[in-house]
Amino acid sequence: MTDKYEPQTIEPKWQERWAHARLFEVPDRSEKPKFYYLDMFAYPSGDLHWGHVRNYTVGDVVARYHVMRGEHVLHPTGFDAFGLNAENAAIKRGIHPAEWTARNVAQMEQQYRRMGYSFDWSREVNTSQPDYYTWTQWMFLQLYRGGLAFKKRAPVNWCPSCATALANEQVIGGSCERCDTAVQQKEMEQWFYRITRYAERLLEGHDRIEWPDDVKLMQRNWIGRSEGVEFDMAIADSPRKATVYTTRPDTVFGITYMVLAPEHPLVDEITSAEQWAAVDAYREQARSKPELERIADTAKDGVFTGARAINPMTGEQVPVWVAEYVLMGYGTGAIMAVPAHDQRDFEFAKRYDLPIRVVINPQGTALDPETMTEAYVGPGVQVNSGPFDGLPSEEGWVKIAEDMERRGIGKRTVNYRLRDWLISRQRYWGAPIPIIYCDTCGTVPVPEEDLPVLLPPRAPFTGKGGSPLEAVPEFVNTTCPRCGGKARREVDTMDTFVCSSWYFIRHASPHDSERAFDADKVRYWLPVDLYIGGREHATMHLIYARFFCMALHDLGLVEFEEPFTRLFNHGVVGLGGKKMSKTRGDNPSPDGMCARYGADTARLFILFIAPPGEPAEWSEAGVEGIYRFLGRVWRLFSAVLPAFDAAWAKTLETEKPSLAGTALRRKTHQTITKVTAEIERIHHNTAVSALMEMVNQMSQFVADLPDAAAGDRAAVSEAMATLPVLLSPFAPHLADELAERLGLLGRSVSLFSAPWPQADPELAREDEITLVVQVNGKVRDRITVAAGADEERLKELALNSERAQQFIAGKAVRNVVVVPDKLVNIVVS
Repeated sequence: MTDKYEPQTIEPKWQERWAHARLFEVPDRSEKPKFYYLDMFAYPSGDLHWGHVRNYTVGDVVARYHVMRGEHVLHPTGFDAFGLNAENAAIKRGIHPAEWTARNVAQMEQQYRRMGYSFDWSREVNTSQPDYYTWTQWMFLQLYRGGLAFKKRAPVNWCPSCATALANEQVIGGSCERCDTAVQQKEMEQWFYRITRYAERLLEGHDRIEWPDDVKLMQRNWIGRSEGVEFDMAIADSPRKATVYTTRPDTVFGITYMVLAPEHPLVDEITSAEQWAAVDAYREQARSKPELERIADTAKDGVFTGARAINPMTGEQVPVWVAEYVLMGYGTGAIMAVPAHDQRDFEFAKRYDLPIRVVINPQGTALDPETMTEAYVGPGVQVNSGPFDGLPSEEGWVKIAEDMERRGIGKRTVNYRLRDWLISRQRYWGAPIPIIYCDTCGTVPVPEEDLPVLLPPRAPFTGKGGSPLEAVPEFVNTTCPRCGGKARREVDTMDTFVCSSWYFIRHASPHDSERAFDADKVRYWLPVDLYIGGREHATMHLIYARFFCMALHDLGLVEFEEPFTRLFNHGVVGLGGKKMSKTRGDNPSPDGMCARYGADTARLFILFIAPPGEPAEWSEAGVEGIYRFLGRVWRLFSAVLPAFDAAWAKTLETEKPSLAGTALRRKTHQTITKVTAEIERIHHNTAVSALMEMVNQMSQFVADLPDAAAGDRAAVSEAMATLPVLLSPFAPHLADELAERLGLLGRSVSLFSAPWPQADPELAREDEITLVVQVNGKVRDRITVAAGADEERLKELALNSERAQQFIAGKAVRNVVVVPDKLVNIVVS
């Protein structure tokens, strides 16, 4: 071995060998236990960034480790290749989205291979290819027949820049998540998936999956389950009535006005002639705002309709207002307003000088509406509530709800904030929706045997309004599959999240041309055992995929309801305390780092700088530090290779190492234990630290090894044989090169399928430990004791400690608590 570490030579050599041997391809079945590991697949931007490197390196360590643990591991990947990003990029560059996407896919495949990721490329999926989106369309037809895909006219989030409708989840802070343009409201005929039917099951399913608590919380908040009462408020001097929903029936006696959403159909019917112009102008202004902006707007405003509604519990008439902070899609689009006990209503009432009536007082306090500076939303005692006065408000909630039901005024119900999933997109680069419109037969699904509905190769996609497919006559004009008459195709395409909501199923049988998936193979592999990706997908991809699986289960197509048994979220990679951004020019290319330092350095660096689940700070100094460490490993092996004892295990049966050699053996087995435990809990940074400590201890033997006794040479050789195996999931190229130089590979191509080393607990045990001695919980001494001493011996040593004696002399020892190998706490009084 040369003294110089040259990853530019080592890494291409092993990548070629792995590819030639098709090392990472996995057969459909095995007697071994299965483990399906999956990373969230990438959008093919063409640029591998450090977020990608972190995501896929963390996962590659996990996948390689499980292979070495003797499991049958499926580790596929692919590309989420449809969508607005690709189309917008293609428009900007004046090329076709298919060409742009194919170019980027090829580039990213090359980058992934260069990183040494153990993807089974034979199972690659690309959502923009007909062999995939055929089955996305087939899925649509199944959901359509099951009543889960439907079309309706509804206000939608409209991005004027991208010229398409957006789902709520794709609007961030009132702007399009893609281009940051302010989103508007627009009435359109759109296709939806009925995800609201699964609201309760999506919540209940959290108990069956091992997901981060914050992701579950984000989903629970997004679904927004609430229990309350629904009741009608009649409009005075009119046959009309408005249905309202409240989670606070305990406050109904405090209603002082009612509010309708600007889109509510009652607005047209009840607005007085005197107020019509003001109401109409206000509605036009409100329609221009996206829903999320309306919710977040702190300057609550509105306009009086001139009508009054009747509180069914009191018979009192209250004014009816129109205000943008009430949304037609949430609840019923009409609310009772109780300004004393709702902050939003309080601010509105203050602005328009509307009455404020207290109906719940805090215990022992009487609120004065004239002096209140904010709404009181806590529990208390019912007041001004007729027969319910004096009840605790929690009891009042129940009693008032029961009274409303008994009298036929209202009914208890459960509402959800979750909206149906808008899947229509007025863009070219997406899966065409397989629907035909016939003047005679109406809406007709495309027959399954006629799938796929292919994207026409050319369309005037400019991103400036309307669906590009509408301008392609040979696509639009067709015949009705029922009557044979003239018909036209749906010209919208599907949201890209539809494609990514089932790709993990397709990986089980990616080349099946007869069906979306092979049921037997899906039954074997699914659900995914571990899924890794960003938590930013909590209320988009992750909730959509769960809905999809539940729907497919109900349709009898799959046997599981939850797609991902365990979820792990990696942290972002930042620079200077901010997330890296190509637009700011502060996202150094991993390609450049790999060219200079090697892929193994990039992999080990991104794993070492922080726990994988927490934010990480990029620095070139850190990259250089890891490069120096790998160079040190290389030089260490180069120095000790001539003394390597391939028969070290046999030698150790007869030759005892020195104290230093015994300590090295202990470190070797402790490192096996540590690295194993840290990979299991996905704490790769501490696993790398353990490997560094092992290398430090090995380095102490370099100078003296040629003259060392046989026992010490065997101890060093054991460490040399172990380190490449432990290093393999993290830095696989260097590990395989070292293993080959040591003669460890035999007929194998790689350590990839080598057995994971087993630690000997006795060898890993420390000879001595430092025992903390406490008296009444305070540290009073530290003593050195034999590791593994029993509890009685530890009690004896602690009680006889000279320093502890100073604090227990003349006092009664009530108890002695022993934490083996850590501490003894003496309790005295």
